[in-house]
Amino acid sequence: MRRALACLPQPPARIAVAVSGGADSAMLAVHAAALARAAGLNVVLFHVHHGLQAAADGWTQQVQSLADLLGLPLRLARVQVDEGSGKGIEAAARDARYAALARLAQDDGVALVLLAHHRNDQAETVLLRLLRGTGLAGMAAMAAQSERDGVVYLRPWLEQGREAILQAADGFASATGWHPVQDPTNADPRYTRAALRELLAPVLDGRWPGWRAIVARHARHMAEAAEILDEVAREDLAGLEPSPDGASFSLAAWRRLSPARQAQALRYWLAQNGARMPTDARLRDLLRQLRELHSLGHDRQLRVEQAGHVVRCHRGRVWIEPRPQAGADVS
Repeated sequence: MRRALACLPQPPARIAVAVSGGADSAMLAVHAAALARAAGLNVVLFHVHHGLQAAADGWTQQVQSLADLLGLPLRLARVQVDEGSGKGIEAAARDARYAALARLAQDDGVALVLLAHHRNDQAETVLLRLLRGTGLAGMAAMAAQSERDGVVYLRPWLEQGREAILQAADGFASATGWHPVQDPTNADPRYTRAALRELLAPVLDGRWPGWRAIVARHARHMAEAAEILDEVAREDLAGLEPSPDGASFSLAAWRRLSPARQAQALRYWLAQNGARMPTDARLRDLLRQLRELHSLGHDRQLRVEQAGHVVRCHRGRVWIEPRPQAGADVS
């Protein structure tokens, strides 16, 4: 944790730890409290109450007792998970959790939040994204440091195996009598990540005992490769006569790129404009349409919708814009 904080350009005076009440986040809070005393840091605990489990109130009480034991303040956020969003319950809960953490951080004047993701989580994330076909950037999995909604998230334990964390939790329980909560969904194979953990991981453990470290190392390599591709795409996009706001580029200049660099530049452009990455099939269809357009780009029939955005082509330029809301005045 010291090394992770030391890598930051500006050491924070105040940090938060996201605590669910499970062993991982609880031990992160315990270590953060110890570091705070040694380094003069101001630490606060954040807890998000999802309301998805009957035991959720009890988990909040357990987190409060941990905060009292550590002498740290606790901030609580209650969220309503949109189970009908079409994302799936796991993704919807994750989005709600990050939104709540951002609100807590803003309210408390915190710019840095520690998350307890560890090597086992990283390995599971790589496998899930591989099975979902998320591409190179997805295979990089979780970054040690990321930013979302104006909050910097730090994951200092991505190289740490969970066995050591559980051992620390047992020692803490013996010393204090405080025990972490157990979320039953973590072992329920109806949930995607739990299915991987309960059904696939034991088979891999039996055949390749060190597979988690290998897969986590693979994620680091993918992150490096994705960074290089982003650098190339950024340079390519700069040569496509982009508009000042980056919302459009020259179709003719784009066509001079190789097919692979056309695809990468398009992905980068979409991401820079806040559009969610399309599926492989949708991206290939968009590439096909752009490649088949009239050389001057006069086909006004091109209109591709992508997760709240619309891609068009007019007068030789490819444009992206937010999709008008239903009933909105677009005159």
